[in-house]
Amino acid sequence: MKRNIGMLGFVVLILALITAVILKLVADPASPVTWALVALLLVIPFAYRKMSPQHFIEWKNDYNVGIESIDQQHRKLVNLINQLQTAVDYSTGEEFEREALDELVDYTKTHFSYEEGLMEKYGYPDFEPHKAQHRKMIAQVEAVLAEYEQDQDRAMNDALNFLKDWLINHINGTDKQYSSFLIEKGAK
Repeated sequence: MKRNIGMLGFVVLILALITAVILKLVADPASPVTWALVALLLVIPFAYRKMSPQHFIEWKNDYNVGIESIDQQHRKLVNLINQLQTAVDYSTGEEFEREALDELVDYTKTHFSYEEGLMEKYGYPDFEPHKAQHRKMIAQVEAVLAEYEQDQDRAMNDALNFLKDWLINHINGTDKQYSSFLIEKGAK
């Protein structure tokens, strides 16, 4: 909601500047004030982009675990989180937000299943604790889905913050721990 109010204020500012530029061009096209307003109008979108916080996850090579299939799945998870972020930021509507969240949850479950299958296949010694982390994360996301029915805006923001932090921490933590073991066993 705050983001929508901020965006509304931004749109009103741009419209006011456009109106001022048109009026100044009609009244006094040679005035330096006119051209200063035109310059300000041109600079605002760039300044806004620089000043507005970036909520999206940018993939870094540091996130690679060294198993191509897992790395591809992690990149897809990042893309799905970013897609959900876009749905929330641009108020695309409840249906699209819900669809993006459902797709993310479904793919996360698929990824966890694949990851757990590799661990089981190669006899990863910390398989059960890692599987427990997956189950705990899914339970937390399902709690957020239940919260979504009560307060959509807060639930989505909570979900996004949780998912972004959890995914990056999980990749850089326990996923990197199991990857060296699986690579030694021949996983690709």
